Amino acid sequence: MATTNPFQFIQQVRGEVAKISWPTQREVLLTTAMVFLMASLAAAFFFLVDLLIRTGLTTTLNVLGH
Repeated sequence: MATTNPFQFIQQVRGEVAKISWPTQREVLLTTAMVFLMASLAAAFFFLVDLLIRTGLTTTLNVLGH
């Protein structure tokens, strides 16, 4: 295993950080809004599926129970 002295390590870290492409504020806000939108759509979808299954099971059990 090769060892790196602290000065070389800091230079390498600075070189890697310089390569990072940071998102703009607009991109962050847009992707955050998209995450909230998709989470809301998924929640609504699963709510409706759960409601449909519950209604079907309740109806079936009521018909078979009487």
